[in-house]
Amino acid sequence: QVQLVESGGGLVQAGGSLRLSCAASGRTFSSYASGWFRQAPGKEREFVAAINWSGSMTRYADSVRGRFTISRDNAKNTGYLQMDSLKPEDTAVYYCAVDSRPRVATMQAGEYDYWGQGTQVTVSL
Repeated sequence: QVQLVESGGGLVQAGGSLRLSCAASGRTFSSYASGWFRQAPGKEREFVAAINWSGSMTRYADSVRGRFTISRDNAKNTGYLQMDSLKPEDTAVYYCAVDSRPRVATMQAGEYDYWGQGTQVTVSL
């Protein structure tokens, strides 16, 4: 089992940047692939980005590709989501999650085994 805690959210103006962190404890972080999802008020949870255990495979939603970068530091048991050129439509609660299949980077929320509690990101005009 693994526990996940997100941090780094906040309020930023459009065009700005934030870096989210996902600290894992419990089972070794490198045993998992990881991903980021987000949920805006009144909307379904949606996929943002995913990365396999080694970082050799990444996937992005079309809406964030070229602006967001997912990465991980297994030595620190931490995953990251660097968000640049933020837009108001990026406003949401952002969740990190891990998948016990370390070699994949899936877009499917149902495939992830453990979730963090979320961190709010608000982008103003």
